[in-house]
Amino acid sequence: MQAWQVHELGEPGEVMRLAHVERPTPGEGQVLLRVRAANINFPDALMCRGQYQVRPPLPFTPGVEICGETEDGRRVIANPALPHGGFAEYAVADAAALLPAPDALDDAEAAALHIGYQTGWFALHRRARLEAGETLLVHAAAGGVGSAAVQLGKAAGATVIGVAGGADKAAAARELGCDVVIDRREQDVVAAVKEATGGRGADVVFDPVGGEAYTQSAKTVAFEGRIVVVGFASGAIPSPALNHALIKNYAILGLHWGLYNTKNPKLVQHCHEQLTELAARGAIKPLVSERVPLSGAADAVQRVADGVTTGRVAVVPAAENGAAA
Repeated sequence: MQAWQVHELGEPGEVMRLAHVERPTPGEGQVLLRVRAANINFPDALMCRGQYQVRPPLPFTPGVEICGETEDGRRVIANPALPHGGFAEYAVADAAALLPAPDALDDAEAAALHIGYQTGWFALHRRARLEAGETLLVHAAAGGVGSAAVQLGKAAGATVIGVAGGADKAAAARELGCDVVIDRREQDVVAAVKEATGGRGADVVFDPVGGEAYTQSAKTVAFEGRIVVVGFASGAIPSPALNHALIKNYAILGLHWGLYNTKNPKLVQHCHEQLTELAARGAIKPLVSERVPLSGAADAVQRVADGVTTGRVAVVPAAENGAAA
């Protein structure tokens, strides 16, 4: 089969190499899956650089989220068991962790439903306890994780303010359903949030960016608001001023979604049921901006790493000339 492999650490576009390899052999409790679509996540790039908390042995195939097909023909969503990741024609995954792919979504959309939407759901509902009528501020609102948070926030009845970088991403954030869109390249984010909220600020802030975005979050969070720290796509890990959190009476919440797979896997299943129901009634639908063939995976991962993509980019092994099969 064909699979992308990383033999040395570095930028994805430089270290990912397409090769012919043997199909992976499932271990105890694992199943072999034909990859129907693999969604690109920022951690894929971090893994190539050796900067992610999970460091598979070299050589490895990146790709942590797929829609696959079992030997008996079932469409499933899975997180492949590394080092046999999803940027390949076949992958392996733990049988107990397979989730049914929603009928309402195609393969690329289903592949993009899991990590980003579970992260959004846990952040907004489990950690921040978002309520209908509250104001939600989403950084990187047109990105993979941010776009999921926007849709989930709207589905929960919140007023959503989206922050995006550039006209194209701002337009995508509007299409996703943001009530207010702030172009951070053209506007003062703090002033714009305060204007949009009558000076009150946001009840919940969803921050997958860190760095300057976190500084803005602390300045715009409302009384008794909640900032959910989801990641550091900017590359800068902030050092929160706890005296500021005390004075303004807000909470700083961390979310490491992957922990739920071991600490409370039943909650992951419950979340998937909620997401499937939302997808069935059209309340959420992953924004898949590109579907690329397997041969284009390295370039696509690099573009996600560089922050120039909108929504999700999916690798479709059966695609020909960039069109999904």
